[in-house]
Formats: sequence, C-alpha cells, structure tokens
Amino acid sequence: MPTEPEFNWELDFPVIEPQINAQGVHVWPFDPSFPVDIRFFESGHHHGVRMNRHDYFELVYVYSGEASFQIQDRSFTVRGGDLVMIGSTLYHRQLARTDGVKDRVVVLIFKPELIRTATANGDDVEYLMPFYSQNADSPHVIPAETTVPAKIFELIKDMVAELPATSSRARLAVRTYLKMALILLVNHYADYLGTRSTFRDKQQSIKRLRPLFDWIDQHYADPVTVEDAAKICAMSASYFMRFFKEVTGESFLSYLNHFRIAKAQVLLATTGKSISEISQEIGFCDQSYFGMVFRKVVQTTPMCYRRRFAKPVSDDLAGLGSDLPGVKLVEIFDREETA
Repeated sequence: MPTEPEFNWELDFPVIEPQINAQGVHVWPFDPSFPVDIRFFESGHHHGVRMNRHDYFELVYVYSGEASFQIQDRSFTVRGGDLVMIGSTLYHRQLARTDGVKDRVVVLIFKPELIRTATANGDDVEYLMPFYSQNADSPHVIPAETTVPAKIFELIKDMVAELPATSSRARLAVRTYLKMALILLVNHYADYLGTRSTFRDKQQSIKRLRPLFDWIDQHYADPVTVEDAAKICAMSASYFMRFFKEVTGESFLSYLNHFRIAKAQVLLATTGKSISEISQEIGFCDQSYFGMVFRKVVQTTPMCYRRRFAKPVSDDLAGLGSDLPGVKLVEIFDREETA
C-alpha cells in the first residue's frame, strides 16, 4: 500500500492573522501570474483568527481531527475526510480550540481568473457556479461519505506535485486537475445551483460598508458608536445594525472589538509597549475592559499572549506596530513556535 507523502504542516494563526486587513479581507500573496496555492495547516492552539473574507475561492479538506468553522452567523463541526467550500463574499473563520487537541486541514485556494483565463467559450463560468451561487444558507460542508472529498484530495495531491508550476506543462496540469475537482463540485451541488445574482448582491452589500471599513482603518483608536458608524454608511442606526450583521455575520461592536484586539496582538508580539499603552492606543480607555475583551477573543490574557509570542525586536522594528509587514510577523511567530 503506498505511503502518504510528507506534508509541510504549519500553524495557521501566525500565517493568516497578519494578512487580514482593516476591511476584514484576507490578502494572500499569490503569484499574480498563476494565483493558486495549497497549504497544510495545523490548529489546536487557543488563538483563533478574526472573521474574514477574501477575493479567492477556498476548499478545506479536513485531513485529521475535528475542526469547527463559523460562516457568517452559522457554526458547525467537520471531521476527518469532510470538505468545506468557501466562496469570496462570506465572512468566516476556523474557530480556536480550547482542548489542546490538534487538527490538520489541507487548504486549496485560487482566484477565479485562473479558470476564467483558461477558456474563451464561456464554459469557464459553469466551473465556478458552486462558488458564485453560495450564500449564508448554502450547504458548505460535503461529508466524507459522499466520496467527493476523497476524490478532490487526490487531485489536490496531484496539484501539489506540480507546484510551483514554473513550466507551461505544469500550469496546464494544475489547471486540469483543478477543473476536474470543480466538476465534482458542480455535480454534487447540481440541485442547489442558482445564478450569479447572489454573488453580485453580496458584493454590492460589502461595497456599501467600505467607507466604514476605511474609516476604521484610520480611526480604530477613536470612540465610535453605532450611530456614528451608521452615518458613515448613510443608514439609520436600526437598519445599519441589521445590515452589518447580515453582511459580516457579527455585530458592529463585535467586529470592532475583533479588529482592535488583532491590532493589540500585533503590538504585544512586536513592540515593547506596556499593556496599558497598547490598551489606549487601540481604543480601550479602560485597561480592565481591554483585558476582559482580549481574554474573550483570544482565550488568554494579554500578558500570557506576550510571553508566548513576543521576541526581542530592534529599534527599527519597535514602534512599527500594526504596520509591520505580514511576512515579518510570520517570521516572528514561526520562530516562537519552533523555539
């Protein structure tokens, strides 16, 4: 019986969290000429990433263990052999574990243009319809017993053998394997497929919130009320609260707290600023309240988080705070995890 190939497993949090921007968008550093990647992530620590969306499409194969996901306001648990499909407009995250048990997931991510540029007769859109048709109520999980996840995992392994695809032949092979995986999804979701209007409606909703996301990026340390946020979006407060929850899957206060705490995590890991200074800098006037929110979001105290992740930084890095490039943060986190 053939043995499973060795995979390069890495912790998900230190890779993903620094790449989530103010709008809650996860920006992956794709090769722009061939935007596809496959990563092998391990979870099991207490630090979950923020709710986020992205402009790429994502397939998550649960390799081992048991993983919990939140998509919009729905949460569910998936087990080894299951597959999760996540489109480009739904806010989501893999939830942190508190039991210390590690799970492993294989993540295939790609931008739709990888498929759209491969054909010229319009059939390319049909390959992507399972993603375009997704909404918050869609069946995101494909159970192992359907055999679809196992078939797609085999195709993922074929793609891994070709990546990085530096030749025309390798790129053709990756596209072919990906299209074979997408056909499996099209067949599985045949009874659920709708139109691209779902995708366009969600994009328009996100566009209406963009002025607020831009404001938060610049003023997250300033006091802000629901009424203030609603005015930025030109909405009434009551409509804004419903609209924001529908689009992002969480309340505005929850989103703002998650964003501020993510900033605090960066500052704790990359600067020598005191917890009191960090609390003030990210918009919490009360340090006790900051500690309470931090524990709720990160499931540990700010001090324990700093002890685990902080590394001595040079004068050039200290003070850069949340502007420190994501690649540097990944290096800092990785050094801590392997120490």
